[in-house]
Amino acid sequence: MPRILIVEDEDIIRSAVRKLLQHAGYEVFDASSVEDAEQYEPDQFDLIISDLRLPGAAGTELISRAPNTPVLIMTSYASLRSAVDSMKMGAVEYIAKPFDHDEMLAAVDNILARSGKTSSQAQQSATSDSDTPSDPSAIMFGQCEPMQRVFTLIRKVAPTETTVLINGESGTGKELAARALHLLSPRASKPLISVNCAAIPESLIESELFGHEKGAFTGAVSARTGLIEAADGGSLFLDEIGELPPEAQARLLRVLQESEIRRVGSTQSQKVDVRMIAATHRNLKAMTRTGEFREDLYYRLNVMQIRIPPLRERQGDILGLARRFLKRQSEKMGKPNLNLSPEAMRALERHRWPGNVRELENAIERATILCDGDVITPYVLDLDSEGHDEHIPETLVEGNNEQTRSADADSANDLSLEDYFQHFVLENQDRMSETELAQKLGISRKSLWERRQRLGIPRKKSSGN
Repeated sequence: MPRILIVEDEDIIRSAVRKLLQHAGYEVFDASSVEDAEQYEPDQFDLIISDLRLPGAAGTELISRAPNTPVLIMTSYASLRSAVDSMKMGAVEYIAKPFDHDEMLAAVDNILARSGKTSSQAQQSATSDSDTPSDPSAIMFGQCEPMQRVFTLIRKVAPTETTVLINGESGTGKELAARALHLLSPRASKPLISVNCAAIPESLIESELFGHEKGAFTGAVSARTGLIEAADGGSLFLDEIGELPPEAQARLLRVLQESEIRRVGSTQSQKVDVRMIAATHRNLKAMTRTGEFREDLYYRLNVMQIRIPPLRERQGDILGLARRFLKRQSEKMGKPNLNLSPEAMRALERHRWPGNVRELENAIERATILCDGDVITPYVLDLDSEGHDEHIPETLVEGNNEQTRSADADSANDLSLEDYFQHFVLENQDRMSETELAQKLGISRKSLWERRQRLGIPRKKSSGN
């Protein structure tokens, strides 16, 4: 049985990861710091999972203290730059918080498989074609016909070097599809670098993707490796690629055409070997007509397109997903006997799920917390407050790239924070940057971006950095 050491200073995260891995059949130990981990002799483990930022020594210190043990670094998008640096120092992979449980298990299985060590549960499942780490269904759940078509496409295109464009509404599981494409490819032993293009400030995105030389701009006190270069030999997943500014689009086109990059501030190009996977919830073809997205880049990316269906088109999967999420959350919260009432099941099937699989998972987690007995009722699910009858805008994937409004937008009850947000952004986005808008609204840039997606407000493109 593989032995795994978790080093994480946040008790809730450390406990959740420990229970998840123990349930998967691993022998797990945990520590709250690098110094605390020394009591276990870190070099005697099969895998170390460590947070990047810890009290005392950083998580990357374990790379040198346990040179014979692979280290998986946990980080947030805000620390993505440091995560890539940790891989240059010797970390085998990183995983961004918040991560899906299936994503964590897939990453652990992948790392241990390289060294020929897997859990007994994973070894047993290896006999099943539908449950192996080399099959999309090991990462994504889907028994309905639309999802089976997605799985078939992934199986066919993953072993190739073909660039893939994944379309789908927010919350459908585009990043899981990208991970499945990587794990089924010959590049599975190399890194998968995931980048949310909307979460990086426009002024920094070229530097983040392509790297920069010392002195390239104010604050560039040393040369830095870009995310594309860090993915050399592996796969690069660009989520929300429709948010890339024009300059970065032009640079990315060169990567696809010539397989080379040039760091910001450098006159020299260098070759890279990267398999590109992109995802968007927007209609890139429509964006090419308005000049928001380069047409030549669109056709370079759109070699193979995979559309992830929204949950409302996966009626047969709703209860299966709900049961999976309920099992996970009930174990996590110490309520192993929780079940859905027949009325709750019907409520789940009737709901429109504008937030897709992510909304369903959140609803089950909320119900698990609020349920006092062993049966979850429609009252505890509280789906009406999520907008059971609300208008679902035509997905941008289907061709509507215009701003949409709620069907109830004129009612007095809807003169709320959402309407204030929409009004404020539309009034000020021509003269304010994304950072300034977020500061004025008192939210983070990431929250600003997420609300834009939910309300269908496209972001204005700047003409420069």
